[in-house]
Amino acid sequence: MPLNKIRIPKTVWILSLVSLFADFASEMLYPVVPVYLKDIGFSVALIGILEGLAEFVVGLSKGYFGKRSDSIGLRLPFVKLGYFLSAVSKPLMAAFIFPAWIFGVRSVDRLGKGIRSAARDALLSAASTPWNRGRIFNFHRGWDTVGAVLGPVAALAFLHWFPGNYRVLFVWALVPGLISVALIYGLKEEKSDPGPPGKSGFFRYFHYWKEGSGEYRRLISGLLIFSLANSSDAFLLLQAKAITGSDTTTILAYICYNLIYAVSAYPMGILADHWGFKKVLITGLLVFVGVYAGFTFNHSTLGLYLLFGLYGIYAAATEGVSKAWISNLVPLNQTGTAIGLYTSCQSICALLSSTVAGLIWASSGATYTFGIAAALAAVAILRLFFTPFKSGKKGGDNPLALSQ
Repeated sequence: MPLNKIRIPKTVWILSLVSLFADFASEMLYPVVPVYLKDIGFSVALIGILEGLAEFVVGLSKGYFGKRSDSIGLRLPFVKLGYFLSAVSKPLMAAFIFPAWIFGVRSVDRLGKGIRSAARDALLSAASTPWNRGRIFNFHRGWDTVGAVLGPVAALAFLHWFPGNYRVLFVWALVPGLISVALIYGLKEEKSDPGPPGKSGFFRYFHYWKEGSGEYRRLISGLLIFSLANSSDAFLLLQAKAITGSDTTTILAYICYNLIYAVSAYPMGILADHWGFKKVLITGLLVFVGVYAGFTFNHSTLGLYLLFGLYGIYAAATEGVSKAWISNLVPLNQTGTAIGLYTSCQSICALLSSTVAGLIWASSGATYTFGIAAALAAVAILRLFFTPFKSGKKGGDNPLALSQ
């Protein structure tokens, strides 16, 4: 069937709307969280550690629960629990300002993401084929990012009428979060064949590094080098606030990023199915290098909008595409483990990246923070560019190598 006539399955539509409302809730808060944290006494270095630790929690849980979903042949229980935890934790962040409380609640929020993510991606993989997987994953990412546009718009409107009233905004974020949980109950699932048996233990999923194919390992190693360069977006938001001195402009720039991402995601998925995952992914990483290099010298509001817009192109070309590529390299009943291992290692790298970025910022300033990240991302591009990939399907009606 030609790619332009492929129907988007009901499962993908529902998961996309679930992600839309969940991201609506998250992104109402994401642009203001670093500003809120600074207002209650957090330093930039401590914000970096908080974001890195949150990603570390996500990472460890993604791998474990991804493997659990493979082992029992069910995905929905993990999806439901994960979205519920994230929804109810958001208003709790504003209950107290103690650092231990903030770290704990933020970790619960991220734990919810860790529980659901690999299982949800496995559902997307099961609802697609090797020839349209880029399109399906990026269709989901596009709608997810629509929520990331609506959330900051809602936050901007709220802060326009109630400037500086961050705590009430945290409470309102509960509403779209609970809508996302309710939508999940429109999904049905039949138990699938479980993945291969293995030893029990929380860190058992790390063994998949040896159990997976050599091509899987080569791809993951290149992606993880890049993850060491890609620190939390909170640093981009802090730089935007430093350039403009305005919460409104900072949020608008973030909306620009998400809007470009949402609009570009689906076309990038189609392009990946036609052109190949490797070409699209490397193109996206090159855009990332340009954006971070731009942040090292930009001091204008116009340049800020341009850089955030380009950052949306980078995200559309990489996030869904990388998971679709991984899905094409592994059996269906190992998808949760394979994606879970990758995202676990990715989040561990994010802990290191965000922590180091915060320390570099505190000691040397933003210019060095972004410049070093751009240089390391360039190393990842070289690693992926010179690594051969042969297996998989390219897309359309022609079963050629996806990675070519």
